[in-house]
Amino acid sequence: MSTFNEETINPFDNPAHTFLVLTNQQQEYSLWPTFVPTPKGWEPQFGPATRDECSAYVETHWTAGPLFPNAEPARAHNPESREGI
Repeated sequence: MSTFNEETINPFDNPAHTFLVLTNQQQEYSLWPTFVPTPKGWEPQFGPATRDECSAYVETHWTAGPLFPNAEPARAHNPESREGI
């Protein structure tokens, strides 16, 4: 029988690690463990801090805009759509 330990948790979900809040040019957010290099195109905005503190930061600072702000509306890809005609 196996026992649950820290090694079985995905490092991106492990509350034992410290995290950064990253944003990209599309203003998307990501929680990122501090022991992993920051990916190209992403900039730290908050942290290092606990996962919960980083999540709270995102909830406080993320505007109520679209989830994917630069995505085209679905109707632009749907030739059956007659909206606006």
